[in-house]
Amino acid sequence: MNEHRSDALAFFGATGDLAYKKIFPALHAMARRGHLSFPVIGVAKSGWDLQKLRARARDSIQTHGGGIDEKAFADLVQHLRYVDGDYRSSTTYSALRKTLGNAQNPVHYLAIPPALFSVVVEGLAEAQCAQHARLIVEKPFGRDLASAKELNSIIHKVFAEDDVYRIDHYLGKEPVQNLFLFRFANTYLEPIWNRNYIDNVQITMAESFGVQGRGLFYEEAGAIRDVLQNHLLQVVGFLSMEPPVTTYHESIRDEQVKIFRAIRPFNREDLVRGQFTGYRNEAGVSPNSTVETFAAVRLHIDSWRWDGVPFFIRAGKCLPVTTTEVLVTLKRPPLRKIGENNHFRFRLSPEVIIAVGSQIKKPGEQWLSESTELKMLHDPESGEMDAYERLLSDAMVGDGTLFAREDAVEAAWGVVQPILGSVTPVHQYEPGTWGPEEADRLTQEIGGWHTPQK
Repeated sequence: MNEHRSDALAFFGATGDLAYKKIFPALHAMARRGHLSFPVIGVAKSGWDLQKLRARARDSIQTHGGGIDEKAFADLVQHLRYVDGDYRSSTTYSALRKTLGNAQNPVHYLAIPPALFSVVVEGLAEAQCAQHARLIVEKPFGRDLASAKELNSIIHKVFAEDDVYRIDHYLGKEPVQNLFLFRFANTYLEPIWNRNYIDNVQITMAESFGVQGRGLFYEEAGAIRDVLQNHLLQVVGFLSMEPPVTTYHESIRDEQVKIFRAIRPFNREDLVRGQFTGYRNEAGVSPNSTVETFAAVRLHIDSWRWDGVPFFIRAGKCLPVTTTEVLVTLKRPPLRKIGENNHFRFRLSPEVIIAVGSQIKKPGEQWLSESTELKMLHDPESGEMDAYERLLSDAMVGDGTLFAREDAVEAAWGVVQPILGSVTPVHQYEPGTWGPEEADRLTQEIGGWHTPQK
């Protein structure tokens, strides 16, 4: 962890969609907790002024931040500044340096398309805005392994790796962090969390909606790039990593990297891609598109702990429900008459549930079992931080634990690289179903996919 606390935040793309939906609500929440004690400088090329940015911030918080806390909003407005200018113009960065004032350790947040990263990074360096500074960058971190390496190379010309904070907001979510805590804070799990007791692991990330007007973006991304390479591999990491050395602040990220390197690169036989009927009618989508809106894969981890344990992952749009759920199935007990498989079930959204599937005696004269679940529900009103508030707060104090490190990003791209693009047919499926029937072949060996309920 870097020792110094940052004393200013400059976020590029201040008039954009990400700032509107996520950044302003996070800043408002920080102000409400009394954590906003530094200048916040929005930078954009929109012809706006500070007054218009304030109005945008108010609308953002009202719409996406759960309503306005007037005292917190007044605090945010007091700290808010604005620089309007072209990212390719040196005068923009000169104006930013002037607006930073006495700040010596700023954070620069690039909430802009990756194509502009190199332009802004070079502009910051030339204007002396990068000294003793940190850099936050949004995913996607490249489109494949080669572009990820190139992007890292561009950033490292100006910023050291310890000063780079790559946001994958999924890591900032409380339920995802709960996976880590549940695994390592409960002694009874470690003896059974291995190939000797676990039969298989399934992860489903289902969305009942489509691309929501983002057809042009989705044509560039697809389900594999959008959620599998980042969000879902992060979940695999927390489920399968070795216990970290908790006295070392980089230990969690070290163990994540080890797992990503142990995952066998995907191949075509372990992949089924799908596209919901009607996707090609979306604005910005090619009428002949072969981009996947659904992807299912079989994953193997070549490690002592997980050898021979299959992991099954699927993600898709226009499925029956919106939820993310993990099912860890234990091996069957010896006597089939007595019981079925036990399991652990983690629902990460929309509600948060940890459930233990057990067997009890079925009422009656015979010694037969029936399944039941012991459930632990997480209280969503417990005052937890939103993912962006948590990640922004961590970046300001130099805690990179929940951010993606260079070697982890590149290792994750290495896993999915062989299945990027149209390497397999894309199968049509009807909205409201669980994807193409072809995906069922992946889980035949375990009796089929686990289907999350509403």
